[in-house]
Amino acid sequence: MDLKTIGSGFCVLFLAGLLGLSGASAAAGQGYRAPRNAYGAPDLNGVWNNNALTRLQRPAGLLPLVVRPADVAEAERKLMTGYSPPSTAANVGGSESEWWDGAHLARVSGEFRSSWLVDPDDGQLPYSAEGKRRVEVFAKAQIESFDGPESRPVAGDRCLLPSWGAMGPVMMNSPYNANYRIVQTRDQIAIMAENNGELRIIRIGAAHLPAQIRPWTGDSIGHWEKDTLVVETTNLRTDAPLSQAPFFFTAGARVVERFTRVSPAALKYEFTVEDPMIFTRPWRAEMAFVATDAALYEFACHEGNYAMTNVLAGARAVERAPAPATPAR
Repeated sequence: MDLKTIGSGFCVLFLAGLLGLSGASAAAGQGYRAPRNAYGAPDLNGVWNNNALTRLQRPAGLLPLVVRPADVAEAERKLMTGYSPPSTAANVGGSESEWWDGAHLARVSGEFRSSWLVDPDDGQLPYSAEGKRRVEVFAKAQIESFDGPESRPVAGDRCLLPSWGAMGPVMMNSPYNANYRIVQTRDQIAIMAENNGELRIIRIGAAHLPAQIRPWTGDSIGHWEKDTLVVETTNLRTDAPLSQAPFFFTAGARVVERFTRVSPAALKYEFTVEDPMIFTRPWRAEMAFVATDAALYEFACHEGNYAMTNVLAGARAVERAPAPATPAR
């Protein structure tokens, strides 16, 4: 855990209330028109936070998509049970620790939501047979594959991408360091994720890169539809699974995101994912971002991170160890 979590935990807990207010503002302010920047485009500049108990997929059979206000406290209790183990002396970083920033449901369009997924109706990713196979391979590799650096996770061990799929695309919410800074110019929009300090550039009105060029966050091209920034991302990497679900991309995958400022303090984020090899159909989700005055802190994923050294050294030690003797018959 980095020092930012301790320093700004109280600030982000305050955002729990703001997340609730953001949904109400979006519902009540349907006539809201986002302010324009110096280039005449809707102004998305600022720092935004997407932390919540709400995750991409809905816990199977646990909750409906829209939770009634009277049921919110119980829903949050159920989700928190799976979100973090109970805090004990042996479990530093448990549910009562400063490690976890948010313990509330998000509100989108005025509704308390139990998942970001809105289509399919069951709140589950519509994996194909190949998609399910890759999930199983990924899960097994986390505990069995120590052949070399390339076999280890790209986030926690290798520090190449934010954990929890926080930058994406699509931009998932992490339980800590869930702030993003958006900076606009006439031709580009930069999004900086606090989680692992990842920077993503969206080029406005440009052409996509050649297919063989595949940045870590894909190739994102944007355009404006009234107050909404629409972003199409292609050229997605096949070796960078988003670990929150998890899910994977293949060479023909396409992601379309929509960023709309729906009130002075709220940003609605919608996205659709198409990848016929991994999913049986396109799927769609919605997420809430809330404006905050919080600063973005250095994540320092590599600093003091001995995961790679230790797991590979352990694997080499196992390889050098003599094979167990075969019992005599």
